[in-house]
Amino acid sequence: MVDSWANSEAGERDTSATAKGHDPSAPGSGKGDLPTVLGVDLHIDLGRSGVRKGLTDALREAVRTGRLTPGTRLPSSRSLATDLAIARNTVADAYADLVAEGWLTAQQGSGTRVAPRKVPAPKTPRPALRRAANVKYSLHPGSPDASSFPRTEWAKAARRSLLNAPNDAFDYGDPRGRLELRTALADYLARARGVYAEPDRIVITAGFVGGLKLLARVLRARGAESVAVESYGLAHHWRCLTDEGLAVPPLPMDELGTRTDELGGIGALLVTPAHQFPIGNPLASARRAQAVDWARSTGGVILEDDYDGEFRYDRQAVGALQSLDPDRVVYCGTTSKSLAPGLRLGWLVLPADLAAEVSAAKGISDWQCGVLDQLTLADFLTSGAYDRHVRGMRLKYRRRRDELVAALADRAPHVEISGMAAGLHAVLELPAGTEQSVIRAAAWHGVRVQGLGFFRHPQASVPRRDGLVVGYGTPPDHAWAGALEVLCGVVG
Repeated sequence: MVDSWANSEAGERDTSATAKGHDPSAPGSGKGDLPTVLGVDLHIDLGRSGVRKGLTDALREAVRTGRLTPGTRLPSSRSLATDLAIARNTVADAYADLVAEGWLTAQQGSGTRVAPRKVPAPKTPRPALRRAANVKYSLHPGSPDASSFPRTEWAKAARRSLLNAPNDAFDYGDPRGRLELRTALADYLARARGVYAEPDRIVITAGFVGGLKLLARVLRARGAESVAVESYGLAHHWRCLTDEGLAVPPLPMDELGTRTDELGGIGALLVTPAHQFPIGNPLASARRAQAVDWARSTGGVILEDDYDGEFRYDRQAVGALQSLDPDRVVYCGTTSKSLAPGLRLGWLVLPADLAAEVSAAKGISDWQCGVLDQLTLADFLTSGAYDRHVRGMRLKYRRRRDELVAALADRAPHVEISGMAAGLHAVLELPAGTEQSVIRAAAWHGVRVQGLGFFRHPQASVPRRDGLVVGYGTPPDHAWAGALEVLCGVVG
């Protein structure tokens, strides 16, 4: 079986060719008139059926499966025979067989085409994957304003990076990522987040999830059986761990954040200490120290998810937990909030004893993220464009946060707001038992919003709270006022 077009002398010449020509003398080939031509690969078994039958079967299968759609014009018999290095009569006979069977039509002046027929409709997507038809506004937490992506500056950085990239940048490279980006990140993270980082201890990943999967694999190989998580968080992060066979017991929480005084019997700890997601409180300093003491005394590892570290409004920025002990804390960062989730760029700043293992695991699974995006981000960081963009977005998000607070104070003064001193979302407390009804009311008015219960660990021991997690960073500028108006109406 050859996975391509094949000629009649299989084994003597290259059997890999794609039919893409057409007869210049055929109708419709005049200047400016580009007919539809055949450019697909077909499976032809020459061993049993010979060239004519093999070609006939392959064309029939291409039509039957929809790879050749109704109305598609096929190359002339002369052109196809030339492309396949077979006799023209063989192609003409194959065409004639398929015309007789009803798969093709042949008319003078129109050439040979795929006959009209009913094509099976594509499978209906699962309901869970459909977008609600009446969604006008999204207040989904955890997403930035995608319309504010700095296209012009990013394009300039991409052009500079492409023109200046060394030739070896287009080879397989280092699974840790490009040195240019790792060096730029080490400088930026030390300056902006207080992270102790060396380029050799940084691994570039496909966002936070890509990094978490790598860490889960390495921790499991080291013998870890569980990773403690916070009572509120993201289920797909927990699944990254459970997919590798790790248990994810939830830790209690209170007004000081996640409880870190009882961490016995776990191999690692996953936390969002600067701005707990989604509750919004920072981890109290005493509990940060407790977590680090636990890691030092047991050999455990802390996984720090610093998902929105750049966005602080009403208080001094909370430095990275990693700065307390770079040998026991893995710092996880990403561009998903600061630039765009679609870039799929993240990084791990690793303890020295973990760096080689994580790099080796990455080399096995996905080797390296896209080089051009890595080089572009490196340029974006070193040129100062990243800092300028973050400062601008910080002002925008703070203004939206203030507008949210003011609107609720005016129209729904009974609603308590929390977790809004930083980040891109706020928590709106609701009366007990009303969360789902408010979400349904918002959906009826075209607003997508998530409840606090969505983020609660199924085994959490903390009391249930009703509330909305409102992502005020998500809507584009033109949609923000409308989304805010509807939100105030459904909670007021």
